[in-house]
Amino acid sequence: MVTDTGGIDDKSFNASAWAGLQAAKESQSNVEPKYVASTSEADYEPNLRQFVTQKCNFILSVGGLMGDATKKVATENTSQQFGIVDASIPDATNVFPMQFATEQAAFLAGYLAAGYSKTGKVATYGGLKIPPVTVFMDGFADGVAHFNKVKGKDVKVLGWDKAKQNGTFAENFGDQNKGKSITNTFVAQGADVIMPVAGGTGLGTADVAKASNGKVSVIWVDQDGCKSAEQYCEVFLTTVVKNITDAVKGAVVDGASGKTLAATPGYLGTLENNGVSIAPFNQFESKVDAGLKAEIDKLKADIIAGTVKVESANAPK
Repeated sequence: MVTDTGGIDDKSFNASAWAGLQAAKESQSNVEPKYVASTSEADYEPNLRQFVTQKCNFILSVGGLMGDATKKVATENTSQQFGIVDASIPDATNVFPMQFATEQAAFLAGYLAAGYSKTGKVATYGGLKIPPVTVFMDGFADGVAHFNKVKGKDVKVLGWDKAKQNGTFAENFGDQNKGKSITNTFVAQGADVIMPVAGGTGLGTADVAKASNGKVSVIWVDQDGCKSAEQYCEVFLTTVVKNITDAVKGAVVDGASGKTLAATPGYLGTLENNGVSIAPFNQFESKVDAGLKAEIDKLKADIIAGTVKVESANAPK
């Protein structure tokens, strides 16, 4: 596995993918996981090539930013199997894509944020302006809009304008100070529920929330924050979960047992197949109104049934 620049311990998507490799090892004795961390985008290609040289059977790229490097290396090494999280490379038949309809789960989180907010202002920001990030922000904004429509309210979203595809970005996935700075600005503008889609940068948001004495809460992404960043569990209202771990485990186990991993259709995680979800409320269980919980359960069922449409130009194609 080659990590994105967030590193193996980002409490987010790199960590989720590595957990998938570890889980595959536990269930399939011929799996030997190893990883190399990328410190910059320039590392992607040489890191992938070192695993080609080592004749690894399955080489996993983590993150949409690795698409170009993966395509280049995979098309030059067609006898080896590659996989990629958060991207699809149709021209490379030996790359198995694992993508997620994150907008569906983020829609639920936006509705929750709007219903939980005391100030009538919520916020989101991203690490970089790329589709695997902005798809969360689209879903979140639409969930808030749906709440407003159903309830006749006017909860505002700071940090993202879906119609204009414009918003706030940290320009990285590992700078907690930048996360703090962005969050402090949102809080000064009145936001009390904030969803960072920024890997380790988002831990800066959790720091601000922890210091707020309960006034600010956080919606985490990728892995249930109460499991991946336990020290901040008290501020995590929920998490928009991408079940990267199970997707990676499934692909590796299939490959290790001799199945051919097809580039199409690949894997798409949805609310229906539990590939995306919102995590338990954990320490917020007693703080979230029972009526709001019931509305979110109904909304999930309606999205699965197709009676509530969730759409994003940034969703996996």
